[in-house]
Amino acid sequence: MTAVPGANVGASPASRNPLAARTVRIVVGLSVVAVALALVSIAVGAYTLTLPDLLATLVGGGTSSDQFIVFKLRLPRVLLAILVAVGFGLAGALFQTLLRNPLASPDIIGISGGASVAAVLSLLVFGATGLVVSLSALGGALLVAFTIYLLSWRSGMNGMRFVLIGVGIAFMAQSVIGYLITRGDVRDAQQALVWMVGGLGGASWDDILIMAVSLAILLPAVFLLASKLRMLQLGDDLAAGLGVSVQRSRLALIVVAVALVAIATALVGPLAFVAFVSAPIARRLVRGGGLALVPSALVAIVLVLGADFVAQHLLSTGTQVPTGIVTGIVGAPYLLWLISTTNREGRAS
Repeated sequence: MTAVPGANVGASPASRNPLAARTVRIVVGLSVVAVALALVSIAVGAYTLTLPDLLATLVGGGTSSDQFIVFKLRLPRVLLAILVAVGFGLAGALFQTLLRNPLASPDIIGISGGASVAAVLSLLVFGATGLVVSLSALGGALLVAFTIYLLSWRSGMNGMRFVLIGVGIAFMAQSVIGYLITRGDVRDAQQALVWMVGGLGGASWDDILIMAVSLAILLPAVFLLASKLRMLQLGDDLAAGLGVSVQRSRLALIVVAVALVAIATALVGPLAFVAFVSAPIARRLVRGGGLALVPSALVAIVLVLGADFVAQHLLSTGTQVPTGIVTGIVGAPYLLWLISTTNREGRAS
């Protein structure tokens, strides 16, 4: 059959590009799952709301008790989970793409650990509370990232050296946290547990405002730098040939990624493995080998909301189970699989 010239002129870009069409389907599917998990998380609890009651309450109706449960107790937790998940998911995608290493995740290379050390130190040693603890966590993450960058610099930054130094610092951070907790008061140690595994139990509207403003500033920077990151994927020499300032662009991307994970960690602690697994899962769903930034953020949202629901309702032990414990249960098998695959094939698949 003879092709008709111009037959595809009116076709949409997605229909002409199967990969783009698949990405759109994945984004829509993940968005639907995320919305469903959010609604279920708000509705289900010791006092369960029906879907009509929940929707009526969200638009300003409902009884006073329904409004209290939704707007004071459950909605802040869900919204904070969504916002910090975006931060973790994007930070992991940026680090892993930039350093070309699936192990290059903020929670693996010690950046989240640096935030936790600073928070626990300020809490147990200096008696700080509230905003001071969060600011300490932010400063700790930035300091660790800057230290790793300097130690890994040898006439340029090597991704593998960056990861190995970061892993060493991550182990040091865990040791310091363990020492501080053993030396601290029992009541303070219980509070410090959040900074070891991460949790959403203390969500507040102030936290949501901080994270929302941070994302409003950082997300435009992420997508402005995305084009440079795509060129850096081609290799430093080719990227430089295309007019990219390699080291300046890499440093800018690292600063943005560290800020994303540092602010999220400062608010909820280091939710284990969320940054680590989100981008690989997103890329496998999309099957394109691209940046997959939006799918990575959506996968992180689904993971955090699902883990928090499990922690609240399926692992009830009489005390609140931190969400980070559940994300750790999900992420640890993936890490073992990745390491075994790397050893067997000589590279990470």
